[in-house]
Amino acid sequence: MGTTGLPTNITQGSRTKGGIGESTLRPDGTLKVTGEFAYSSDMWHEDMLWGQILRSTVAHAEIVSIDTAEALATPGVYAVMTYDDLPTEVRTYGLEIQDTPVLAHGKVRHHGEPVAIVAADHPETARRAAAKIKVEYRELPVITDEASATAPDAILVHEGRDDHHVGHVSHPNILHRQPIIRGDVAAARERADVIVEGEYVFGMQDQAFLGPESGLAVPAEDGGVDLYVATQWLHSDLRQIAPVLGLPEDKVRMTLAGVGGAFGGREDLSMQIHACLLALRTGKPVKIVYNRFESFFGHVHRHPAKLYYEHGATRDGKLTHLSARIVLDGGAYASASPAVVGNAASLGAGPYVVDDVDIEAIALYTNNPPCGAMRGFGAVQACFAYEAQMDKLAAKLGMDPVELRQLNAMEQGTLLPTGQAVDSPAPVAELLRRVKAMPLPPEQQWLTAGEAADVRQLPGGLSNTTHGEGVVRGIGYAVGIKNVGFSEGFDDYSTARVRMEVVAGEPVATVHTAMAEVGQGGITVHAQIARTELGVTQVTINPADTQVGSAGSTSASRQTYVTGGAVKNSCELVREKVLEMGRRKFGTYHPAWATAELLLEGGKVVTDGGEVLADLVDVLDDEAVEVEAEWRHRPTEPFDLRTGQGFGHVQYSFAAHRAVVEVDTELGMVKVIELACAQDVGKALNPLSVVGQIQGGTVQGLGIAVMEEIVVDPKTAKVRNPSFTDYLIPTILDTPTIPVDVLELADDHAPYGLRGVGEAPTLSSTPAVLAAIRDATGLELNRTPVRPEHLTGTA
Repeated sequence: MGTTGLPTNITQGSRTKGGIGESTLRPDGTLKVTGEFAYSSDMWHEDMLWGQILRSTVAHAEIVSIDTAEALATPGVYAVMTYDDLPTEVRTYGLEIQDTPVLAHGKVRHHGEPVAIVAADHPETARRAAAKIKVEYRELPVITDEASATAPDAILVHEGRDDHHVGHVSHPNILHRQPIIRGDVAAARERADVIVEGEYVFGMQDQAFLGPESGLAVPAEDGGVDLYVATQWLHSDLRQIAPVLGLPEDKVRMTLAGVGGAFGGREDLSMQIHACLLALRTGKPVKIVYNRFESFFGHVHRHPAKLYYEHGATRDGKLTHLSARIVLDGGAYASASPAVVGNAASLGAGPYVVDDVDIEAIALYTNNPPCGAMRGFGAVQACFAYEAQMDKLAAKLGMDPVELRQLNAMEQGTLLPTGQAVDSPAPVAELLRRVKAMPLPPEQQWLTAGEAADVRQLPGGLSNTTHGEGVVRGIGYAVGIKNVGFSEGFDDYSTARVRMEVVAGEPVATVHTAMAEVGQGGITVHAQIARTELGVTQVTINPADTQVGSAGSTSASRQTYVTGGAVKNSCELVREKVLEMGRRKFGTYHPAWATAELLLEGGKVVTDGGEVLADLVDVLDDEAVEVEAEWRHRPTEPFDLRTGQGFGHVQYSFAAHRAVVEVDTELGMVKVIELACAQDVGKALNPLSVVGQIQGGTVQGLGIAVMEEIVVDPKTAKVRNPSFTDYLIPTILDTPTIPVDVLELADDHAPYGLRGVGEAPTLSSTPAVLAAIRDATGLELNRTPVRPEHLTGTA
């Protein structure tokens, strides 16, 4: 298939229209396309104020003094707050480690750190007032890499660390360390006929969501606050916000506002606490909306990394060993870095069988921008390196790179380097076979019928840099492995409240969860599940808020698995209650009520043979049935901190890509022609959404391959390109054809057999593009993104 339409091999949907397996359209889709959707930045409240944040202009410095007098004297200003104005002794927050100050105290640790906040009656007034705050800094040396972070005389980014990771690292500027050791690498190295080594550099990527951070905090009469915000995890936000405000959690009421993309960048707090503080201080609603410049400083990014890999193999291509060291730059604060380290280490061998492994992954504290969650979460960086290694190994052995991968591909039952067996389908070799079998795009498709060049199809596009001179085609392959869900002993669960009743003479189901809909289509799937399990047509999805139990984060490809599982569980419990009501009302008149497998379909109670027993309207009458229930996936366990052994992940997803590129070797311009993908999704609950997720993840991988990178000055640790003028992301003109082949091999441990979809294609698309560029140019290209100067020898 191409970029439109659906694969022909996806299974059909349920018997209730709009149920599981159908390409049901998203209820928010038309609104978003036409510009009518209400995002968090569109919110308005009578008599509201505007909040503004003053950020540090340096990356590492002592704060000598802060003078807010002139800002406070500005007409229209209602409040100015610094660290000393915070209402409680709890003045830090964090996802796992509470090391991030609400406002800087004593020192700043990265460029753009919040120092003070202002509330005023107009956004321009708030910005001008913030600019009047005088901060005197005494600059300190910056920690920017492993050498400066771990030197014997290195300044500590965080003095007096007492978190639970500090006991197993060799230096306080190392945030976390995770080894994965299995077998005997030294002995295996002696058995290897061929050894390849590589040092790889992975750039810092921004989530680049189009809707910047925003929210509205409204003080309540009970002394609490109502916060309407674009986020990824309502209950995690609540857990961090309430202690800083000095309020019980039931007085901090959070409702999800319209989210304009996330990709991990909204998993940490941004403006949430600041808006609430200003609202409670002034007694007025306060709205904060970042501009694009602020957004680059207001959220974490993907960890840049340096990766050192060694692979060995026999002459016939079987892997003998892997030795790897992965150094992730976590920046100034912890965020999700410990979990990213765990993923990078445990998935660092890739989807391959290798018995002797020695992997070490660490994350550093530095004065660079904080890094945390982004789509792929540690596995992306590792995949870039191990797939480059597989190409090097194939070249040295004189083997086809796809055949080498297939020869070493894991399958169901494979024992991972962590000692965990893969207990669900792992069709790595089959995905590679499928993606290689897809038809290739025609050669020189930029030639028109009259043999004139269509520059839109050439490297450089409408900039008219070439008419085909020096343009060379390359083809590359890659495959990756990504975990699904939270790992390493995290209690990963979700909650769903489902209600069934008669409204206007029709049975209606209402689903209420705290799941953050960030564009992934979760609300569509929840309605499909309710239709399938309850047999109704009309389903209402309530707004996500903290008045229902936690749904966890919209990340780790987990929401359809976990919150979908919770919706399914709650629907099943509702169904049983409804059927019991029917048995009480009608069971005495028909023995099938007691003996048959009863189903709810099309608003009726039917037997497994299709006999209609009753209308749901008659069963429910004027009663309503409501259930709120949790659903958990299987428990996992932490990786051993010495060996890395442990049942750390609950599920794995796999995707393979073939990239076709054309490169102007004289100018260093790259045109990605096609990124074909084959992926196992377990069960496609909504085929249209599945393909959209795969194509979206593929394009994000393309971005980090050839254009996306936050550039940080190595001497000052300042961000050089905090704007979409200088930080480039793919547009529709950069997006290639993305044919998708969807494989459905059910995971028996998951609801409906599904497998998390959204992250896996981001892994393999990046190394596939790099492999294709190497194929076209013959260059080694061990860093991403690839820039023109890397291809022309002028770097």
